[in-house]
Amino acid sequence: MKKVIWLTGVLLGFWMGLCVGQAVAVELTGAGATFPYPLYSKMFAEYYKETGVRINYQAIGSGGGIRQLLSKVVDFGASDAYVDDEGLKKFSAPILHIPITAGAVVITYNLPGRPKLRLTGEIIAKIFLGEITNWNDPRIKELNPDVNLPNLKIIVVHRSDGSGTTFIFSDYLCKVSEEWKNKVGRGKALNWPCGLGGKGNPGVAGLVKQLPGAIGYVELTYALSNDMPYADVKNKAGRFITPTVESVSLAADIKLPDDMRVSLTDTSSENGYPISGFTWILVYKDLAKGGLTREKAEALVDLLWWMTHNAQKYTSDLHYAPLSNSARKKVERIIKSISYHGEPLLK
Repeated sequence: MKKVIWLTGVLLGFWMGLCVGQAVAVELTGAGATFPYPLYSKMFAEYYKETGVRINYQAIGSGGGIRQLLSKVVDFGASDAYVDDEGLKKFSAPILHIPITAGAVVITYNLPGRPKLRLTGEIIAKIFLGEITNWNDPRIKELNPDVNLPNLKIIVVHRSDGSGTTFIFSDYLCKVSEEWKNKVGRGKALNWPCGLGGKGNPGVAGLVKQLPGAIGYVELTYALSNDMPYADVKNKAGRFITPTVESVSLAADIKLPDDMRVSLTDTSSENGYPISGFTWILVYKDLAKGGLTREKAEALVDLLWWMTHNAQKYTSDLHYAPLSNSARKKVERIIKSISYHGEPLLK
């Protein structure tokens, strides 16, 4: 009998231990932007090592991330395009935008000899409108007199999915080309006048790399990781700017709104790269209204604080720009406003 009691006690203790272990093992789910995916992969892996909290993130594009947050199937969304006022009305409760980093959308191409090109917003718009169709077009040659441009058809490659990268790119073109603004406009998904579609930044980079004469737009890290050339782009100050961590940081050196929903494209910063943008984590302001448990809500707030503070050290090595001091102060106020049933989660 004593053996039975002892064995029952052991099994009960083992079962209770399992329950405690399961309670501690928090897993957060998120989905959205491919633009920051290389950085998020690094951040989430390091955070798991430090805390044991696992983050399951699916890079499905900004449009998908917003939709999944709207339907409350993820704990957080991720987007390179902020949700506009009309979009905010679709949510059942207020959501917040927490910028994590800023990055560059670069114009990459596949040309013999991998020349370094200079391009303007007007020329980029005409290429993606299908009006400039050959690489030896006089308008491209005028900007690049020292480059031997080939008699080669231009193959336009764009995103096929709803994409914050597309939003940044089209937002920029709307500011520098009235023709683009009137014919195509800005958005995460567009009615493209020409070209081939690739899914995600990896899909666009892959098509450009495979097709001689191709041109596309991707986040800087994808061009670098695929060893692809990219153009210097003329900014509002008239300077041709190479996309770098420094030139993206300078693009963000502008007055920032308290809610951090802001466009960095066509920056007025003299040395800023003109096709730059923030990328945001999106969460419900009251996480209970997003369907999270208290435990998950606390874990998510801790993660957001870590990403915008300790984890900023990972940005530059992956060619993203860290948050400036002024941006981080605004972010801190936003994170401190996150609540659970109206009670702030960070004091």
